[in-house]
Amino acid sequence: MEPSKYILVVLVLAITCLCQVSCAENLDYEEAVRGQCGYTRYPTLCGQTLSQLGSRDRNVDFLTILVNETISQVKMPDLVSLADSQLIQTDTDYCHELMEMSLKRLSQAMEVIQKSPKTHKSDIQTWLSAALTFQETCRDTIKDHVTADSYTAEIYKKIDHLSKLVSNSLALANRIATQPAGRRLLQAGDFPAWVSATDRKLLQSSPVKANAVVAKDGSGNFKSVGEAINAATGGRFVIYVKAGTYNEKITTSKDGITLIGDGKYATIITAGSSVGKGSSLKGSATFTVRGDGFIARDIGFENTAGAEGHQAVALNIASDRSVLYRCSIAGYQDTLYAHTLRQFYRECDVHGTIDYIFGNAAAVLQSCNLVFRSPRSGASFSTILANGRTDPGQNTGFSVQNSRITVGSDFSSGKKSFALYLGRPWKAYSRAVVMQSNIAGQVSPRGWVEWEGSSGSTYKTLYFAEYGNMGAGAATSGRVGWPGFHVMGTPEASKFTVASFIGGTSWLPAAGVPFDAGL
Repeated sequence: MEPSKYILVVLVLAITCLCQVSCAENLDYEEAVRGQCGYTRYPTLCGQTLSQLGSRDRNVDFLTILVNETISQVKMPDLVSLADSQLIQTDTDYCHELMEMSLKRLSQAMEVIQKSPKTHKSDIQTWLSAALTFQETCRDTIKDHVTADSYTAEIYKKIDHLSKLVSNSLALANRIATQPAGRRLLQAGDFPAWVSATDRKLLQSSPVKANAVVAKDGSGNFKSVGEAINAATGGRFVIYVKAGTYNEKITTSKDGITLIGDGKYATIITAGSSVGKGSSLKGSATFTVRGDGFIARDIGFENTAGAEGHQAVALNIASDRSVLYRCSIAGYQDTLYAHTLRQFYRECDVHGTIDYIFGNAAAVLQSCNLVFRSPRSGASFSTILANGRTDPGQNTGFSVQNSRITVGSDFSSGKKSFALYLGRPWKAYSRAVVMQSNIAGQVSPRGWVEWEGSSGSTYKTLYFAEYGNMGAGAATSGRVGWPGFHVMGTPEASKFTVASFIGGTSWLPAAGVPFDAGL
């Protein structure tokens, strides 16, 4: 064979081999994409995202690609609202705040995904769940304005796309291999590595040394709680609030705030805004905390709007690893807004009427008193739990353990047909469990009640459950017959404990509060 022909044959063979390898790699990549996206709720969008942005490397981290793409799209549309409405402007401004909060949690998740996803799986799940919750809150906030304002319609469309991206990210995050067995869990008195030596000494000291003292009579550093919080510097900042009633509305995004009062009914932070009086749900809150590591002890939060004020939040928490110990949270409708992230309540009293514990946090309420108050005139029922879980991948829900569900001493429904329920499904994947608790006889034998207007599929996708309860209202024989209602056995109930549900054994010891890790 002539040299030139030989070279040509070799080149053709080489190109053919390269093409075959490339085609095989492309097929392998597409097969991997289909395999991973098959676990998501929106496989078509997942496939489009990974196919457009992937490196075609079959070993690529698909979760990293999805989260990065979500981060790149979080920015709100750069448009101007044309509607002449202060309410629309207020609600769209809140959406911008929520998107910033969503971006923060997405960025946190991205950081640990790239470093050590196996050891931070629960963090990734928590932060992605929170990012989705913030987006859904934006959607709920503006949904009534969509037909009146093109800007809000654009935001609504944007949120729909973003929430699907986060949902797909969550589905892949939930498939991260768990940390191998053998890690030592923290015991009482231990502290996780992220608590500094200085903070350990501060939190272990008894009595706790305060960085600031609040007193209405001027005997402290400040006369208002808000002023003391505004003065807080970085790190753990402990504020002792002397007995008294403090008429304030407070919002803080500072990390590491600790409030210590003289007793859950001796030190009270109170206000009276409500939706019924013209406020937004967000604006109705007496106390709002968005900074992580919030701790409150021996203090009360109150909304005095009354039963006729409709939605009126006393405490709004979107703080990761937040702890409330021996606190009172008093209101009527929507008393405690456990918005999102990991939360723990111990020996707290929560008073209310309708949905008086609501939101989409991963929250455990342990050894608490959940107290029904007299409802507004014309009401036919009252409910405690209204969980806002919108995606089966979210690690959120409410767990009530070793608590007491009762009615207040002044409770009066005004009519015989009035009913009390443990909860109702605010969203399609609502999740709430009540276990090892004392349930008063005034609670309806049905236990749970429908959410008006919810689709029939909701009662299949929700997860409501009970385990080992006692008291006159604890019998489960007359409970609702929904596919999503369960009477749990011990293995299933164990999933909703402090140790399993919120990973509390790794962070609660630092807060210096008692807790039961298991059943």
